[in-house]
Order: sequence, then structure tokens, then C-alpha cells
Amino acid sequence: MLLKIAYCDDDAGSLAQIAALLEEYQHLRGVHLACSAFSSALELMAAMEDGLRPDVLLLDVIMPGESGISAAREIRQFDNDVKIIFLTSSAEFAVQSYTVGAYYYQLKPIREETFFQLMDSVIDECRRAEEQSLLLRCKNGISRIRLDKLEYCEIIGRALLFHMANGQVLESAGS
Repeated sequence: MLLKIAYCDDDAGSLAQIAALLEEYQHLRGVHLACSAFSSALELMAAMEDGLRPDVLLLDVIMPGESGISAAREIRQFDNDVKIIFLTSSAEFAVQSYTVGAYYYQLKPIREETFFQLMDSVIDECRRAEEQSLLLRCKNGISRIRLDKLEYCEIIGRALLFHMANGQVLESAGS
């Protein structure tokens, strides 16, 4: 299972530290991660609008322009599955972070041991979610459907209509 990790921080030093931690984590745990770095929330949002769908998002809270919390709020409008982990130097926004369904709120400085434990936990969660979902080619691209969010499936001719709990209907060709 190749997990996609995106991380966003306006501080170049923090980006380098996260990159080094993820590289060391891959080496020590023997996992493969596809990592993408972003230096602003707007850059991250543009990549996601172009189709980037990370499994895990490591997001700084305090950034110039758009904050991590407001970026997460926008991301949640089209992706409820990404696990968002806030990495920040301020405990001030911890309560706010959970209003956007944060997986975790990690205070900086980031220590290797706690970061690795956090990554172990979030990767296990992603693997469990993958086991309870199906991957479909839909009209709007490839989508993962979590079975616990699926209300019912309707077949009309050669069209499969997947009715989700949130009212969304995904269409795929098949029988």
C-alpha cells in the first residue's frame, strides 16, 4: 500500500525537518510513502484542485495568507477522508482544529519518537479504512468509496449509481 502524504508549512526549516523525518520513517519502518511538500496553503489547495488526493495531510496552522485551519475547512468541503494532522508552535488553535475533523494536533518542536508513533497510528487507520472501501473509476475520476458511508447501490442499464450517506451520488460504468 503506497500512502500519499502532503505536508504544508511556510517555514523552509520546518519543511526540511518534516522531509527528513518522513525519509527516516520510511527507512526504519520499511514503508513506501509518496510525499509532496508545499510552502503555502494556496499552493496546497491548487494541487488538490488539480487532483492531488493525499491520505494524510500534515498542516501548519499559522501561515501568512490562508491559515491551516481555513485551508482544512475548504478541503473538508470536497474530501472528508484525508487525515489532517496539524503541526504548530501554538496550542491556541487546538480546539478549533477539531471543528474540521483533525486527526491530531501536534505541537512543535516535533520530536522523532512522538512523530513516528503518530505516523504509525495514522497509517494503521488508513490501512483499516482501505480494507473497508472500494476503488471506482467514476465520471469525475477515481474515487474511494468507504463502505460505512454507502447507503445503497442502484443499477440502471450499464450505469452503477452509488448513493452515499451525505447525499452524493457517484456514477460508474459496469454491471
